[in-house]
Amino acid sequence: MPPSEAEHELVICMGSSCFARGNSRAVETAREFLRTRHLEDCVHLTGTLCQDRCRQGPNLTFDGECHCEVEPSKLTGLLEDLLDDLTPGSR
Repeated sequence: MPPSEAEHELVICMGSSCFARGNSRAVETAREFLRTRHLEDCVHLTGTLCQDRCRQGPNLTFDGECHCEVEPSKLTGLLEDLLDDLTPGSR
């Protein structure tokens, strides 16, 4: 599904500060989360070079809302909260 047709957008900051603080693993974690829950067509996943909140990193943006200090260990829980209504069987 083209990005413009996806229901949601997840943008992971890949700037040097966020990358070093854990976002180096965030893309693969997010991909795996979306794949195992069959949500790849609902969420457009992309990266950006910097979200200008380096001191608050690692950062990501979901549907335009910035989420700061998303440590790798918190990412799956955050995605579960954000996408709970899209996961098959949770509706």
